[in-house]
Amino acid sequence: MRYFLRRTAFFVVTLWGAVTLNFLIPRLQPGDPAESIVSQLSGQGAAVDPDQIRAVRLMLGLKDESVLQQYWDYLGQLVRGDFGVSYTYFPYSVTHMIGEALPWTLVLVGVTQILGFLIGTVLGAFAAWRRNSRFDSVVTLGSQFIGSLPFFWIALLLLYFLAFVANWFPNAGGFSTGVEPGWSWEFVGDAAYHGILPALSILITAPAGWIIGMRNNMVQSLGEDYTRLARAKGLRVRRIALMYGARVAILPNITGLALALGAILGGTVLVETIFDYPGLGRLMIEAVTSRDYPLMQALFLFITTGVLIANLLADFLLGVLDPRVRKEASVR
Repeated sequence: MRYFLRRTAFFVVTLWGAVTLNFLIPRLQPGDPAESIVSQLSGQGAAVDPDQIRAVRLMLGLKDESVLQQYWDYLGQLVRGDFGVSYTYFPYSVTHMIGEALPWTLVLVGVTQILGFLIGTVLGAFAAWRRNSRFDSVVTLGSQFIGSLPFFWIALLLLYFLAFVANWFPNAGGFSTGVEPGWSWEFVGDAAYHGILPALSILITAPAGWIIGMRNNMVQSLGEDYTRLARAKGLRVRRIALMYGARVAILPNITGLALALGAILGGTVLVETIFDYPGLGRLMIEAVTSRDYPLMQALFLFITTGVLIANLLADFLLGVLDPRVRKEASVR
């Protein structure tokens, strides 16, 4: 119990630090963000209207109050889920824009990450059990080679050959212009069709890291004394591989999977930009390019919170699966 309480306390403190940092970064930057935005809208050399600056400052939440009062108001806005109005997509709110892009990223990156983890873990475990065999050599060397390839380079190749040359898949967008978004089979099928190439560009390289990590961890666990004892007792080979080798070897990969799933909220910026996919990655690029401070703040907080929550869940899962973790925490 002490282990879980400590991890929860660490999560709360870290989340508070992320929220505070998210509040301070725009206010510590040199210059006035509102003036910069108005100048960008007006054009170079044009006169800046003070009323417009004041309006933009109110839109960004930069009120003429003390920093402590602004911080307190900011915390209240977070509790209410009010992240302000997006400057790029005015008059839509930041929450609305993130809500529009979030399902696309969750489906694309979430499905590919989970599939990559499952494929990589299974192949890595089997390669470790059949180590020094031809299968082990092909899987290990192949995953190292494929894992060294940039996934955005693979995305460009898929886009050129399968979309432009062969014309088998659409080259941009999340759905066709003539399809009405909604929970209909026509829209779901069209969205899945548009997501094949972005998913393939991620899924080709996604299992590589899990294969190498699982193989190395399982080779080490198979050399431990408890595995030798299981063999000496005459246990079945499948049980030794699953319960004594894979069960211990998969623990470090669980933490990696949790961090990868937490980072889903950041999207895959390059892939979504290449395919013009309407996810959080492309939304982040547009926010940075347009200096959309409310949208950038909210996306940063979403990504940080997602990683922290995923890390907390991974710690809890490790505490349940590995009694040694709880025992070490109770001794300290």
